[in-house]
Amino acid sequence: MKKKVAQVVAALLAVSMLATACGSSSSSSSSSSESGSTESASANELDVQVGPSPETIDPALNSAVDGANMIIHAFEGLLKFDQDNNVVAGCAETWETSEDGLTWTFHLRDGLKWSDGSDLTANDFVYSWQRVADPATAAPYGYDLLNQVVGYDEVSEGTADVTTLGVSAPDDSTFVVNLSSPCTYFDKICAFAVLMPVQQATIEANGDEWTTNPETYITNGAYYVTEYTPGEQIVMTKNPNYWDASSITFDTIVWHLIEDPNASYSAYQQGELDMIKDVPTEEIPSLEGNEEFYVDPIMGTYYITFNCNKEPFDNALVREALSLAIDREYVASTIMQGTYSAATNFVGPGVSDATEGSSFEEVTESTYGNFFDNSDYDANLAKAKELLAEAGYADGAGFPEIEYLTNDSGYHKAVAEYLQSAWAELGITMTINIQEWQTVTADRRAGNFDVARNGWVYDWDDPSNMINLLETENGNNDGKYSSEEFDSLVDQARQTTDVAEHYDLLHQAEQVLLKDAAMAPVAYYNDFWLQKSNLSGTWHSPYGYWYFMYGSLD
Repeated sequence: MKKKVAQVVAALLAVSMLATACGSSSSSSSSSSESGSTESASANELDVQVGPSPETIDPALNSAVDGANMIIHAFEGLLKFDQDNNVVAGCAETWETSEDGLTWTFHLRDGLKWSDGSDLTANDFVYSWQRVADPATAAPYGYDLLNQVVGYDEVSEGTADVTTLGVSAPDDSTFVVNLSSPCTYFDKICAFAVLMPVQQATIEANGDEWTTNPETYITNGAYYVTEYTPGEQIVMTKNPNYWDASSITFDTIVWHLIEDPNASYSAYQQGELDMIKDVPTEEIPSLEGNEEFYVDPIMGTYYITFNCNKEPFDNALVREALSLAIDREYVASTIMQGTYSAATNFVGPGVSDATEGSSFEEVTESTYGNFFDNSDYDANLAKAKELLAEAGYADGAGFPEIEYLTNDSGYHKAVAEYLQSAWAELGITMTINIQEWQTVTADRRAGNFDVARNGWVYDWDDPSNMINLLETENGNNDGKYSSEEFDSLVDQARQTTDVAEHYDLLHQAEQVLLKDAAMAPVAYYNDFWLQKSNLSGTWHSPYGYWYFMYGSLD
């Protein structure tokens, strides 16, 4: 499951020779010494760092990997992913689909409880899914997850009550979903964190503050929150009311909310942390061969978002010029030190295609060729200058000063500084706006940026999970890109029951995005982290999640 860096470097070299590649969020201050060193702490306490203070740990509102890592330890949905990334039973012990694929019926386990000891029933799933669909909630994933559920359009547009959504509970142990069209990957959607149940009474009594107070953060998963200190730590304690509590090994998980990778690294070296996601990039060369340093491919793309509602980014020629002016090979190999791989398209490696064992990326390459030729940067830069002149900004004349929004962890600042110099080659002046991670995600969603760093790690293995981000109505479409042709293609891909047609339409949709420079893919993700050699039994998924609940410190 985990690959030591020496193995991965060799693999990356081999992969790059085949013109393919493997590849978010990041890192608050304070190394949180309150818990003491891991040597003196209880053997049943795990101290980890997977990011800074999350924007939210509300399942319906979260759209970041760091928040999701915490949520999957506190909540459980109808279904879940196992160590081999297979969909398995969660709160639902069994489930079946109607012959036409339009009705999914889930049968809940007996005796499900919330962390406060009260009963959890199918009606809790009805409320939670309706809440995601409710426009008043403004769930970023609402459209992407539920648009194929009967009644979603009317609910999301505010023309019908949430009870119109095609979800129901015939009895306390049965949850039924009615779809307007079949969905070949709906089981994976049902395993996704956003659709995990939340307790209606608690939310209605406490409003948006329910997630920041341990007393009101009622969960149904392996852990519940016993301490939440923003900017410092979130402490989770084993939930005795979880149906599978006997399988949960750690009594306590302490999530250290450290923004500065150097602080994370220092705390790790001092024995205060058992695992850190945010490793200072300058330390990576010295960590090669270290048995505690891991690099693992994940399905995802590091990309740049343009605010398509603002001039001059509403001009596709400008967007393409800025994209072509990026030396992707230099960014991946030098700035990112080979821990990422240069992007050649939007969808990267590891994502499946129609034929079993096939790769979407490989089919793209064989059918369309790679959109970005990373072997000839000089030619790309020359074309970028021609496109900018065609857009009316020859040598950057008349182009407004722009701002790049990012957070300062991992390679983000270094990439921003590179873009500043690369775009200066076009005569463009760019300033860098570095904010805390939770501010970056909020400002991107609100459109408070010119250009911003972005990235997406897949939530399930289907290319639509990332391609659909650029749909006009998608809540994660931060740049507000809009194309009728593109929207039509992804809608057809969603509606069809023909698997081969589904993938073919998504290939066409990806080509529209690339030709329109809807965003600028930069690199394909790998996760890299440090983990103590005595920590075992945990695993890292291709979606960028760590599963700590079954681990142990030997």
